[in-house]
Amino acid sequence: MAREILTVVETVSNEKGVSREAIFEALEQALVAATKKKFYEGTNAEEARLRVEIDRKTGDYRTFRQWTVVADEDHEMPACQDAISDVDPSKWSIGDVRELEVESIEFGRIAAQIAKQVIVQKVREAEREQILEDFLGRNEKLVTGVIKRMDRGNGIIEVGRIEAVLPRDQMIPKENLRIGDRVRAYLSRIERSGRGPQLILSRTAPEFITRLFELEVPEIEDGLLEIKAAARDPGLRSKIAVKANDQRLDPVGTCVGMRGSRVQAVTAELAGERVDIVLWSMDPAQFVINAMAPAEVSSIVVDEDAHSMDVVVDEEQLALAIGRNGQNVRLASELTGWTLNILTVDEAVKKNEEESTKTRQLFMDKLDVDEEVADILIEEGFTTLEEIAYVPVAEMSEIEAFDEDTINELRKRARAALLTDAIAKEEKVGEASADLLAMEGMDDETAHLLASKGILTMEDLADLAVDDLVDLTKMDAERAKQLIMTARAPWFA
Repeated sequence: MAREILTVVETVSNEKGVSREAIFEALEQALVAATKKKFYEGTNAEEARLRVEIDRKTGDYRTFRQWTVVADEDHEMPACQDAISDVDPSKWSIGDVRELEVESIEFGRIAAQIAKQVIVQKVREAEREQILEDFLGRNEKLVTGVIKRMDRGNGIIEVGRIEAVLPRDQMIPKENLRIGDRVRAYLSRIERSGRGPQLILSRTAPEFITRLFELEVPEIEDGLLEIKAAARDPGLRSKIAVKANDQRLDPVGTCVGMRGSRVQAVTAELAGERVDIVLWSMDPAQFVINAMAPAEVSSIVVDEDAHSMDVVVDEEQLALAIGRNGQNVRLASELTGWTLNILTVDEAVKKNEEESTKTRQLFMDKLDVDEEVADILIEEGFTTLEEIAYVPVAEMSEIEAFDEDTINELRKRARAALLTDAIAKEEKVGEASADLLAMEGMDDETAHLLASKGILTMEDLADLAVDDLVDLTKMDAERAKQLIMTARAPWFA
């Protein structure tokens, strides 16, 4: 019997290229299944827990039955559980596994049949893993295959010796793919399930268009050209940002190709998707101006704290800047990573006046100065008390309208105002309720910020919408959602 097992292991391992350990594990599983079938027929068959241990050197094996020690109230499956009151408490604790050696089944016809099935499955899994490893070893992100079949709208694509899945939501909208069609797609991820590893493809990912241009533009592979970013509205329009590493090269023209041949080849693969090629720039403002093409930008106001920009365009350029259903500005925002607000010249002037009025009033109230002094500060680019309080003296000395004494007095008043505001905020935090401070996911800094905004209790927080909380605190939407749902938990208790 032992010799038979060792023979099976050696033969299968040599013929199929599967490790000896994998074969031993398969045999142990087979012996467990055969033992259950012979000795534990009936309702206990599924519940009974067995372990087979094969000696890797001799081939001898032993069988053990297992019971998990549980609390009396949890004792529901006697076939695989022991109640704590039924065992010696000095030897066993809840959660321990008690083993008892039982009779082993002979490695006969039934065991051999089950073993064969298990081994065949193991061999298939090992072969699949090997094929996958060979494929991944080639580092191919852009794959080409033939649609073998359609499964609930998803395309099953044969890529060499392996199958991949192109989910319905990863197909280009209005694209009509049929069985037998040859398609390209981007390898987005690998999912591992009980049926083994599964390649998941995408034709809508921004990386797909990047890989297509790498295929069509040899200068990218040579390192002369680089695609810095891409954004897509699949099937309709996309934008890519390109940068030349060789100053003699026109990056946009190189990607377009002779008479548009290169960009047309990409467009054809993307089912007619229009591609805008823009020049990348290290200067964020210039990058945004380039990304807004074909619209012409009059001016830009950058808010680094909010990571946003006000993009000012002429009235006749407004529709072009926004695009159909906001497409142009949305793609430009995704491409650059900045939040973009499109304004006409008149709207920009109005907004600037409103902000100036607010800032003027702030300076007049907090610094106790007249409108003329406040206007001078605004004209020199000051917008906050912090800037006045902590900007280098040398920089403020360049303001011709102010002498040294005036500058020192303004800085002194600004610091005093900031200190007063800080004390007021601390007092406000002291008013925050214990439930808000102790709430799961809450920290002192966030509670401090919420209290300063008048949010003092869990009830106050629960009444907020996610967008409101994001606007108040500038936290990310996911965390804002979690905090609000935690605050609302008592409503559903």
